[in-house]
Amino acid sequence: MRIARFSIDGNVAFGVVEGEPSDPDGPVIDIIKGHPFAEFERSGQKVPLSKVRLLSPVLPNKVVGIGRNYAEHAAELGNEVPDVPVVFFKPSTSVVGPGDPVAYPSFSSEVHYEAELAVVIGRMCREVPRDRVQDVILGYTCGNDITARDAQRREKQWARAKGFDTSCPLGPWVETDIDLTRAGDLGIMCTVNGEQRQLGRTSEMVRPIEDLIVHITEAMTLLPGDVVLTGTPAGVGPLSVGDEVAVTIEGIGTLTNKVIKRG
Repeated sequence: MRIARFSIDGNVAFGVVEGEPSDPDGPVIDIIKGHPFAEFERSGQKVPLSKVRLLSPVLPNKVVGIGRNYAEHAAELGNEVPDVPVVFFKPSTSVVGPGDPVAYPSFSSEVHYEAELAVVIGRMCREVPRDRVQDVILGYTCGNDITARDAQRREKQWARAKGFDTSCPLGPWVETDIDLTRAGDLGIMCTVNGEQRQLGRTSEMVRPIEDLIVHITEAMTLLPGDVVLTGTPAGVGPLSVGDEVAVTIEGIGTLTNKVIKRG
């Protein structure tokens, strides 16, 4: 199912998205009682998707990013594939939802898009064995690991380059009906102003999702709603103020954001 977080009439709730844009009345959201990290009931109270504002599908305590997990992407930036996964963080303040603006940071003149499959954690976990990884995943969403590339090079560590405000768009919802096998071979596309810039598949990952979760949870506890960004295919490039960037992942949907000047 597609679980969305949304606001309507000043209230924030979770709901299950039903239907498709081609339906006569379009998709609707069935508001749920409770939250998606435990058993919940559908209320039967449905509102048109067009009448709500979609928010980031979760509010993560932390976003754990994985760098250089696609060989061609590592090569295009002149990097080797690392012996162990490169792990970094994006703070909760970097997260925005579908349709939210991405504010171009004042300290950079080279901001790049990075389309990524985002794994949403469903339960508190640590030291997860490989054969139990499926049990700790709620589902998947689209992510855009927006990066100040010049700051990343200049500062050597990635906290500001990848952690600035609005640098982590997520959405449009969490798709729960994808298992690890299917998640391991999904198409990923990024467009800027309608022009295709990235096109790849998650099967191109150097290390699959199972290995990433095992590696991360050897060191830290993941909490419900935490997000793991799994890396980006080749084709990254610059964004400018006024650009509209869209990440589409097969079986999930499309996440669209517009770049604005930081006020």
